[in-house]
Amino acid sequence: MQKMNIKVKKRLITILLSMLILVIATLLITFNLRDNIIYFYSPTELQEIIIDKKNIIRVGGLVKDGSYKYSEETKIYNFVITDLKNEINVSFVGIIPNLFAENKGVVVEGVAKDSSSITALKVLAKHDENYMPPEVIDALKKNGKWQSE
Repeated sequence: MQKMNIKVKKRLITILLSMLILVIATLLITFNLRDNIIYFYSPTELQEIIIDKKNIIRVGGLVKDGSYKYSEETKIYNFVITDLKNEINVSFVGIIPNLFAENKGVVVEGVAKDSSSITALKVLAKHDENYMPPEVIDALKKNGKWQSE
């Protein structure tokens, strides 16, 4: 009878230690991934959320017609992304993709200054005249502004 108790205790300890290790591993993975996730927002969604100014986010939409400006002095590109409902001001220092154009789809990755402006670290433009990022299409459809060709 006493030998049975020792076996049961060893098995119980093994199970509890295994569960503890599994919980710790799950928590470590969750906390590490949480810091590396980059969320996508449309300009309208960005207006509706509370922004953590430390996290990198992606914002997508159309480049507003007439909003694209470049300053030779500061080497800063400024433009506006719109989902035809709300707008986000973007400032970017770097190389704009060749296919970047007004009234075309774009996704920028960067840090939000506030709910209406973002400092972009990357600008991702379309790859041909028919392409628009799926996230941008979904945001435009959600706002009732999508017109398929």
